[in-house]
Amino acid sequence: MCDFDLGTCLAAAAKNELQDWVLRYLTAGPWANIGLRDGLLLMPRFWLGPVLLPLDRMQRCCGPEPEMEYRMPVANWQERTGKIAGSLTRPEALPPLILECVGERLVVRDGNHRHGAMTLVGWSHCYAVIWCNGKADQLRAQGWIQQA
Repeated sequence: MCDFDLGTCLAAAAKNELQDWVLRYLTAGPWANIGLRDGLLLMPRFWLGPVLLPLDRMQRCCGPEPEMEYRMPVANWQERTGKIAGSLTRPEALPPLILECVGERLVVRDGNHRHGAMTLVGWSHCYAVIWCNGKADQLRAQGWIQQA
């Protein structure tokens, strides 16, 4: 069993240890993102999930499109998402995407390539955890979860 699949995330959430799971995930393996991990520790966060959400409800922040916060060359994006797409089996086997509630948006902060790969193979939903920076965002995100 993967250390960072839906099952381990659900177990952590059940013990109110979702942030600990996220921090461990962001520290381990080839997907480590120490910058994001350290940024999450700068202030208290409110965590929700994991929850099954529509991919089109999420906004990527990384990719080849001009509006992306973190741009990358098209060829690199296609190679990476294509490689991931070829290994996809079922949503439960993947680490949930990490989303940030930013006003009216759910921004993918970790898992942009997985999101692209899932879209590429025609998936419509995936599991995600959502971090909120305040109570207002937490209430807004809870409303979206209830609608999903």
